[in-house]
Amino acid sequence: MMTNPMNRLDARNYYTATRKYDLSFPRLTADLDVDVVVIGGGFSGINTALELAEKGITNIVVLEARHLGYGGTGRNGGQVMAGIGHDLDKVKKHVGPKGLETLFSIANQGAGIIKSRIARYDINADFRHGYSYLAFNSRQERTLRAWGAEFQQVDPGQEIELVTGAAVKDLVGSDVYCAALKHMGGGHVHSLNLLLGEAKALVSHGARIFENSPVIAVEYGERVHVRTNAGSVRASKLLWACDSFLNGLEPSIAPKTIHTYAFQLATEPMPEELCLRISPIRGAYSDIRPVIDYYRLTNENRLLFGSATSMIEHVPEDLAAWNRDRLLRIFPYLADVKIEMAWGGPMACSANLFPQIGTLPDRPNAFYVQGYSGFGVTPSHIVCKVLAEGMSEGSARYDLMSAIPHIDIYGRGALRPAVMSAAKIWHQLSGYFNGRR
Repeated sequence: MMTNPMNRLDARNYYTATRKYDLSFPRLTADLDVDVVVIGGGFSGINTALELAEKGITNIVVLEARHLGYGGTGRNGGQVMAGIGHDLDKVKKHVGPKGLETLFSIANQGAGIIKSRIARYDINADFRHGYSYLAFNSRQERTLRAWGAEFQQVDPGQEIELVTGAAVKDLVGSDVYCAALKHMGGGHVHSLNLLLGEAKALVSHGARIFENSPVIAVEYGERVHVRTNAGSVRASKLLWACDSFLNGLEPSIAPKTIHTYAFQLATEPMPEELCLRISPIRGAYSDIRPVIDYYRLTNENRLLFGSATSMIEHVPEDLAAWNRDRLLRIFPYLADVKIEMAWGGPMACSANLFPQIGTLPDRPNAFYVQGYSGFGVTPSHIVCKVLAEGMSEGSARYDLMSAIPHIDIYGRGALRPAVMSAAKIWHQLSGYFNGRR
């Protein structure tokens, strides 16, 4: 009998084991009338609600089926990196040269939003500066060189440097890389503590959050009626912010993404000298292949390491062993270090690997956000700022992003592993032509 892969992916993870906020919210057991109802208690839902609250729209209810951060927000790598999607050229034909300029100008604002929010609300999220994009070969090195010039153009005040040859060891303690692009404006964060700090900020504005309140039905109209298993909410506007945990609840947007899976591990705490060998800058890292490895050191001297299957879509039986093999290709001297936690989760991927925002067909008061395609920690902060603009006063940025077509993806049921395997193989092949293989 086949087992549910979520049983393996739901294993104890680093974020839940090290959460600093003893924060919980009641189940919805009443019938409420509000301005905005948000379905989903991850970065997308909480960030959009907080952006609205900061604009003075505070009569908001957030409904979470499990607990805050149960989805991708509490299962990721914690990387704070530049960008908004995998490749902006994929949407160029839909937005034109001027639109592409606008997207590029906002693509690197997510890290700044995270840092300013941490400062404004005194959020304890272990933020640390320092990011390195890594190259295995000369093709990837040329790509990093081009990225460095683009990053400097957008934000000339940041410390950005291409490092090659033996000097790469000053950034990362591995022999497998030939070049690294150091970007000190990026870094890493404890994503669950960041979310919980943002949720605390949200309720300080007067918004309400309900956990363990799964939505069972939505009726649309001038006032949207959302029913849970023990209560209901009527609202002028609704936001679907479930991403890979939508579970088909809204049929008009469910076909626009397809799930793949990412897997992470956390080592035991390591001696300081070993940590400095791994990461002299104690930063976060990712290579630039079509399916990346990504890793970082935590404040407790653990190494968090993550990846996804690069060709054939499947969920490994032993998550710790699978990711450990990948880890040891980069750091063979960690062979004796114990793996204490291993977990994973689904990622909702769009066809163009670009986040989706907009309204449901013929329902101008029902909004949605989804499809981060594995890059959600940082982009969610700028994407949801733009989305909040669209939900309140409107903006040219929202009009631009919401106008990008969101096409349906077929074969999402029993054929999903085959569809994802074919997509990954094509993604790998295309990497040769865009300098990422």
